Amino acid sequence: METPARACGIDFGTSNSTVGWARPGAPLLLPLEDGKPTLPSAVFFNADEDSTHYGRAALHEYLEGYEGRLMRALKSLLGSSLIDGHTEVLGRALPFRALLAGFIGELKARAEAQAGRSFEQAVFGRPVHFVDGDEVADRKAQDELEAIARGAGFREVSFQFEPIGAARHYEAGLAGEELVLIADIGGGTADFSLLRLSPARLAREDRRDDLLGNAGVHIGGTDFDRALSLDCVMPLLGYRSRTQAGAELPSALFFQLATWHTINFAYTRQAWADLQQLYRGARARAALDRLSRLINQREGHWLALQVEEAKIALSHAHRAGLDLDRLEPGLTHVIEREDFVRATEGLVEGVAATVNALLRASGVARERVDTVYFTGGGSAVPQLRARIAAELPGAKRVEGDLHGSIGAGLALEAARRYG
Repeated sequence: METPARACGIDFGTSNSTVGWARPGAPLLLPLEDGKPTLPSAVFFNADEDSTHYGRAALHEYLEGYEGRLMRALKSLLGSSLIDGHTEVLGRALPFRALLAGFIGELKARAEAQAGRSFEQAVFGRPVHFVDGDEVADRKAQDELEAIARGAGFREVSFQFEPIGAARHYEAGLAGEELVLIADIGGGTADFSLLRLSPARLAREDRRDDLLGNAGVHIGGTDFDRALSLDCVMPLLGYRSRTQAGAELPSALFFQLATWHTINFAYTRQAWADLQQLYRGARARAALDRLSRLINQREGHWLALQVEEAKIALSHAHRAGLDLDRLEPGLTHVIEREDFVRATEGLVEGVAATVNALLRASGVARERVDTVYFTGGGSAVPQLRARIAAELPGAKRVEGDLHGSIGAGLALEAARRYG
């Protein structure tokens, strides 16, 4: 490029977000926090200091023990009924739309500070499906994101499928033509696009003939967190234990605590009353004592972070240890890789079924696919990667920048669209 692009590309992710900007002789991704291109999609409202913090700083403030509210997996609100609601923050009702607008506005401000200029146009990445099997709800989710982005200060907003954004970044480095399955597995969704890629095709304005099909399912890294938590950690708090009458304890509270964007719902007065009711009729009193301590001290996000770290560790090691002394002094717990595989088997098969459906719908024989290109933090889960690769045994496996490929590709797309 001879001149900097007018527009930026924004990958607003469930777990992490990036902003890309194409300009001569410089990296495509802008540093957003501590010199790093990723900003964790987290907000902490510090009640002690009446302040708001984003990204790693938000997680640090929370873990340091400040009073307040931590919010993560913000993107998961899009396409859900929660988007029309609000949450209580520092004694005030905060609409969830305003929460998202605040985070996207922070992305914009940080990108502009690094670029030394303002951005009025942006290409946002979007999953293939915000909502599975409901086109009306899916369109509504995109419209909501567009309205939020405009409210945060963008004058022109357009969208590109996230896996296609990743494809542009990969395609820029190809020497010849390939038929590629882009496997983009982020925090909230697993998206796939089947594309013809080559250096010659990169320059084309209209790429519709190169896109042979796309498909997606609402399964991502946070779903693996939830499954691991429910199967391997929540039983320590009484999940699946029995009442004195022999019935299994209701599971709603455990699911809230295992799901990033609903953890705060476990701290309501109604949730506390429900827990007291459970306790009176429970057999596993010691486990429910841990649960009571967790809720009373509002340690749900701390526990979710321990589970997330265990998931990441189990992607590289055969076991992971958890230090759970905040639940009970001296309490530790070890999770084996086999436990992780068992807990996530249904999720893995759901993703594999989506790949199969894409191949059938596109009419492409699996033997024709040259490459599987993995991007998104969720693609680091070994059993998931192996299962996808097993559907295309003749294809080579390529790993992109797991957290930056989409933002970089969207930067190139923004330069193409807006100049």
